[in-house]
Amino acid sequence: MNVDVMSRTTNRIDLRALTTGLIALGLILVIAVLAMTIGAVTLSIGQVLDGLAGGKSAFIVTQYRVPRVAISILAGGSFGVAGVFLQGALRNPLASPDVVGITKCAGLGAFLAGILTPPAWAIWAVPSGVFAGAMIGALILLTVGRSFGGGIAALALVGVALGLFAQALMQYVMVLFPTRADQAMIWLAGSVYGSTGTKVVALAIWLALCLPLVIVASMKLDAGGFADDTLISLGISPGLLRGGLIIVSVLLTAGAVASVGSMGFLGLLAPHAARLMVGARARHLVPVSALLGALTLSAADLVGRIIALPNEIPAGIVAAVIGGPYLIFLLIKEAGRHE
Repeated sequence: MNVDVMSRTTNRIDLRALTTGLIALGLILVIAVLAMTIGAVTLSIGQVLDGLAGGKSAFIVTQYRVPRVAISILAGGSFGVAGVFLQGALRNPLASPDVVGITKCAGLGAFLAGILTPPAWAIWAVPSGVFAGAMIGALILLTVGRSFGGGIAALALVGVALGLFAQALMQYVMVLFPTRADQAMIWLAGSVYGSTGTKVVALAIWLALCLPLVIVASMKLDAGGFADDTLISLGISPGLLRGGLIIVSVLLTAGAVASVGSMGFLGLLAPHAARLMVGARARHLVPVSALLGALTLSAADLVGRIIALPNEIPAGIVAAVIGGPYLIFLLIKEAGRHE
């Protein structure tokens, strides 16, 4: 009897996860269509299709709107999955690449690499700077956070301080190199404006290379919720498990930041929304978080494009407007849980 009940419960959860994923995918497609029709030049669906086939609107559609939509989906999904792995590694519901400062450190690394290397080296120097900044940020977070006990409050505060420090350092560098200020502002705010087919291909290749690691990390994610003593009794190294999850999170974050800059709170919003909808099982949580991250960034970019026509508001600012109140809600919720 209990087996039958558990089987029915599992089937209901599977069905709910599938339904949620299909709805999110449908909404992504709807937003993608709207994003390719709405803009400074309004196009009909027929004109978009004609542009995709090489017609009169081909330049606008293929050079501007399609890359922008594609980069939003890929980068948003990356931030969503990165947030899942970071929360699992730190056992911290408030952890995300942005909240703990990793995205800002990655952006700082990219900006410094762009300044300190010749322009001809930018194609490899900037991604290298992103990766180095993200890894250094993660290392500082873990080291300093552990020295303060490694609890939820300690890691959250250290992460916020780390992000503020990285942002302040970038602003200081902007004062020293005012001609690069526009580039720095893009990294600070986060934007998909100016996305190109080359960026889309580069991010797609990076994510394809990360996919095997994502699959392995997803298989191990559920074990990350156990205490260290339990993991040791199961023959699993806690340090290796959590370190591996953090590395995969940093790799995904680095790829996304290299493409769109520091997107506020996406890695926090998507996993929490997914967990409320489909539960905490990794096989449901990871793909739904990816879809919700893609949906959130696509929607934020679309809203930023149409809310102040003919001007645009960077998608990162729109996401931060949503994520700020949500972070306050989570902090209040965690405080109430520990009273």
